[in-house]
Amino acid sequence: MMLTTKGRYAVMALVDMASLTRFVESPKPVSLADISARQDITVAYLEQIFSKLKHAGLVKSVRGPGGGYVLARASGEIKIADIINAVEEQIKMTRCGSHKTEVKCKVGGKCSTHDLWDGLSQTIEGYLESVTVADVVNRKLETKVEPSLRATGGSAANQPGDWGASSAKASSQ
Repeated sequence: MMLTTKGRYAVMALVDMASLTRFVESPKPVSLADISARQDITVAYLEQIFSKLKHAGLVKSVRGPGGGYVLARASGEIKIADIINAVEEQIKMTRCGSHKTEVKCKVGGKCSTHDLWDGLSQTIEGYLESVTVADVVNRKLETKVEPSLRATGGSAANQPGDWGASSAKASSQ
């Protein structure tokens, strides 16, 4: 997966901010130094991340004494995918282009596993589009996972016992 520390740290920082302000009408600005201390991320790295988050309209800066950053929108309106896109991360499992581009895996077409990895990328993207910062703060993630995947740990087609039945049938032939 192409998700790096920049994307993870950006999510951690906004979740940190939202968790501090979730019960407050007019949240006070949060300093990068405070986020740094709580999340163990260097201030210099946070400065790079917050520059991109501000440019994307996810945070606003407040200057002066007691300054820092505030969320530009309610935490329930900020999707995790928005954060990752803001810091220019790509969620893709293929080494070539994704379903959004026409880049080919190899000369002459797609590799044999392209659709598998591209489908996984789309599933991850869909999940991150469905989860907000508020969901993470309030620990409401269990409801975001498709019930059939949660129950079986895989696709709905691969119910427990299917693998053994298939293997036994194949070995008896």
